[in-house]
Amino acid sequence: MPTTPTTPTTPTRPDHVLTPERIVAAAEETLRRFGPAKATVVDVARTLGVSHAAVYRHFPSKTALREAVTSAWLAGVRQPLEEVRAGEGRPAAPLLREWLTVLAHRKRERALRDPELFATYVTLVRDSSGAVEAHVCELLADLTGIIAAGVEQGAFLAPDPGAAARAVLNATSPFHNPAYAEDWSRPSFERDLRDVLDLVLRGLSRATGGDGTDGGRPC
Repeated sequence: MPTTPTTPTTPTRPDHVLTPERIVAAAEETLRRFGPAKATVVDVARTLGVSHAAVYRHFPSKTALREAVTSAWLAGVRQPLEEVRAGEGRPAAPLLREWLTVLAHRKRERALRDPELFATYVTLVRDSSGAVEAHVCELLADLTGIIAAGVEQGAFLAPDPGAAARAVLNATSPFHNPAYAEDWSRPSFERDLRDVLDLVLRGLSRATGGDGTDGGRPC
């Protein structure tokens, strides 16, 4: 009996539905499994079931992919901070305290919840200067905006909100800079954070001196 000819179908190839987000997620999984020293783009492609050429169509180099992974990790830190900033219009002092507390808690939570990936992130930071610099500039922009609002409200005395923002970020760095991550599991973390924030807020409300100039690098 003759058979009815059928139209051949082209199998769906996984790389047809690749997105940068899927690749970054696979890269995180690969980095968690092998570590940054051993993980390769080929490993990422194998995790996705595609060729490494398909990955390179989205990220032209291993360095570019690592930058994207670092940026994605930092974006996860930014999200709750943006939610705090959505409350602008509130008194600046409690807003600043909440913003700094959320920043510290978010970094600490991620370090303690996923130590393997956090350790990888710390390693990637050394090579992903662009992503990290962008993150720091975003943090400084947030802080500058909050402090400037506090000046307008009459709550803060800061002749240069940008310089004050840098000082605040530096003063609180032991609670959000990965270089201090080994200390984040200590029992006194919350108490120490609270004490530093009290000091920072008192300093802003009683700020004196300084010529108001900004000697830092502009972002």
